[in-house]
Amino acid sequence: MAGIKTEEKIQEGSIYGQIVSMGHEQLVFCYDEPTGLKAIIAIHNTVLGPSLGGTRMWNYASEEEAITDVLRLSRGMTFKAAISGLNIGGGKAVLIGDPKLKTEAYLRRLGRFIDSLGGRYITAEDVNMKTRDMEYIAMETSYVTGLPEIKGGGGDPSPVTAYGTYMGIKAAARKAYGSDTLSGKKILVQGIGQVGKHLVEYLKKEDAVIAISDIDQKKLSEVVSWSKAEIVAANQVYDYPMDIYSPCALGAVLHDESIPRLKCDVIAGAANNQLKDEERHGQMLLDYGILYAPDFLINAGGLINVYAEYQGGYKKELAYQQAENIYATCLEVLHTAYRENETPQQTALKMALERISSITKVKLSY
Repeated sequence: MAGIKTEEKIQEGSIYGQIVSMGHEQLVFCYDEPTGLKAIIAIHNTVLGPSLGGTRMWNYASEEEAITDVLRLSRGMTFKAAISGLNIGGGKAVLIGDPKLKTEAYLRRLGRFIDSLGGRYITAEDVNMKTRDMEYIAMETSYVTGLPEIKGGGGDPSPVTAYGTYMGIKAAARKAYGSDTLSGKKILVQGIGQVGKHLVEYLKKEDAVIAISDIDQKKLSEVVSWSKAEIVAANQVYDYPMDIYSPCALGAVLHDESIPRLKCDVIAGAANNQLKDEERHGQMLLDYGILYAPDFLINAGGLINVYAEYQGGYKKELAYQQAENIYATCLEVLHTAYRENETPQQTALKMALERISSITKVKLSY
């Protein structure tokens, strides 16, 4: 019987079709009935080293939505590590369900699933996951970072993520305005979780005019109490007049409907996968004259922090020093993109892929 070509076997839009189109190595489904754990682990690329990326817990509307999210997030981690000069690959885990489901048993069961991968995937904190959660996971596996500083870990990586994002905002401002000072610039931070909150602190120190938006009224009230920021309703974000828009919540906020409404010069934020379609919406922003700082470049501070922990002998000041390099890399990407008449996203992706390709050749030469 004649063989069937691989391309013909895999249907576009199927799970295997997504894996092939995005270049993934492995997608792992985990289920534990006693604890109710439903997890998906995606390993995108391990050329530079074992995959490292946080675990996110979210009440996804469907399993398909969770699969799409974990595939996009893990792919972004590969490029984030590559462009930051880190010797690790890209991976991610998502937990499907209400964060209230988390118990010691639930998290330790996740740890056992992670351990079964033999080090191909190393986890850390992400949305709705805390340092304490990593401690429970660490009871079952050594393939975990983001542990408390008191236990030799790097602690919560979000402050370093915020710092790197802040460096990216300053670099983008320098490209857009000729100066990296943010004093007097109207900046909207969308999403004031741990990263967004720390980012507001940096912006306040620079006397930026700060606006914030979030679906959590308690978080808004807390941040307003010390920042005096203006609150913008979630449904008014795209129409708000601002200099810099900083998405720091979930991804896919830049799309066909939102981009034409935006009233800003610069987009630079910590959220992953802000462009719903990288090529189409990256080009749309360019056409509308909006400067976009690639998210996987400027939000790499958290990965830099957990990578420093993974290497051993963690020192916070060294993690911040490496995160500060985001400023120079972001400027290089923006200058190159505008010189080559391409989108910053395209330029950053090329830089990341070139590093992966070069290391692939090094490894094949043995």
